[in-house]
Amino acid sequence: MSDAPTEAPTEAPTEAPTAGSAASDDATREASLDVIQRELTAFARRARAAAARVHPEIPLVSYTLLSHIEDRRGCRATDLAAHYLLDKSTVSRQLAGLEKLGLVERRPAPEDHRVQVLHPTEAGLAVLATAQANRRAAYQERLKDWSGEDLDRFAGYLLRYNAAGPAGLPDPD
Repeated sequence: MSDAPTEAPTEAPTEAPTAGSAASDDATREASLDVIQRELTAFARRARAAAARVHPEIPLVSYTLLSHIEDRRGCRATDLAAHYLLDKSTVSRQLAGLEKLGLVERRPAPEDHRVQVLHPTEAGLAVLATAQANRRAAYQERLKDWSGEDLDRFAGYLLRYNAAGPAGLPDPD
């Protein structure tokens, strides 16, 4: 045991919940969930608008697919549909648009030439590099007053939230 003085706890000890405090906790939780839903919807809408500014012909879904293809250093259309829980026809339409713009190309898989693997083209990589630089600058500006600790905590919360998966969440439209 150390002779060093111990600090007093910064929070009062929690008492056993009572019927009144449980109802209050439930109301606070519901209010917090309402704020989270509203703010995530606003975030999604801003993301769509920002994607349109990066390349007016690329919707957010297409941009997301292009980014995922680049991150994975190539993948199949079925992998995209499974990862983003999208219908294969939706993925097919988005990929057709990306191919038409010259941002994505199909190559035979090395292990099975019957399988087509999607890869970003040089033009696709340039669009992504520009978008990523613009997004990073926007986030740096938006979060410039946040401490490193706040950023670490926020990043951890986002990772935790996304790791929980999409179970029952509506599209944020």
